[in-house]
Amino acid sequence: MAVKAPPPPPAPIYSWTGFYIGANLGGGWGSRNVDYTPNDASSAILVFGFPLSSVSFDTSGIIGGLQLGYNYQFNRNWLVGTETDFDGSGMRGSGSGSSSKGGGTVWPVAERVNWFGTVRARLGYLPTSNLLAYVTGGFAYGRVEQSGDLSGPFIFQSISAPFTSVNCNGGTCYAGSSSGVNVGWTLGGGLEYALWQQWTVRAEHLYVSLESWGVTEAALATLSGFPTPSSFNANFGRTNFNVVRFGLNYQFH
Repeated sequence: MAVKAPPPPPAPIYSWTGFYIGANLGGGWGSRNVDYTPNDASSAILVFGFPLSSVSFDTSGIIGGLQLGYNYQFNRNWLVGTETDFDGSGMRGSGSGSSSKGGGTVWPVAERVNWFGTVRARLGYLPTSNLLAYVTGGFAYGRVEQSGDLSGPFIFQSISAPFTSVNCNGGTCYAGSSSGVNVGWTLGGGLEYALWQQWTVRAEHLYVSLESWGVTEAALATLSGFPTPSSFNANFGRTNFNVVRFGLNYQFH
């Protein structure tokens, strides 16, 4: 008599529990608005008399790096996890303001995000065993460089104490820069798909907000007899940007 072949075994259900490591590549973009406040009588003449209007510009660039994390799948459809990542960044941008007063005033500004990282919690939902939709949020940090200067063919001079006078002489008369590791927060979400038992691919969006440092632009040359230095602040506000990136992870089961 013919014997029926046994039915094939069911396909294994993918387990998301365990550590993973991976790499990512994508892009980031943001927008900036810089305004100005004076620190002395001469810079007040400059900021309010010409005036120095706010400058807006966009930043963008390629980003890429590594991520490491852990998932715990506590039932068929839900998991929680933690993840940390570190990305190099080419995000940068610049803008400039100008005025016809005083023979022409120009004040360019620039910003660059050199790198950033996050430490985040994740909450995921599994509509199928190999597809994960998740939300994520937590701590963010990054190294940000900002700079600005001002040029024009004029002399700014206060008429009351403390006496200050700035000699532009047709060239750059104020300049400043700042750089440091800024901290903040991030929120986002993504989709991740299990290709095989130990490999997944993902697409992710994050919004990152880092604290502001700002730039003090100091006078480069003063006239004899007016030793008090002059300066004004270029207020960059928070460094906010979006990130979209694609990743590949290896799971340790």
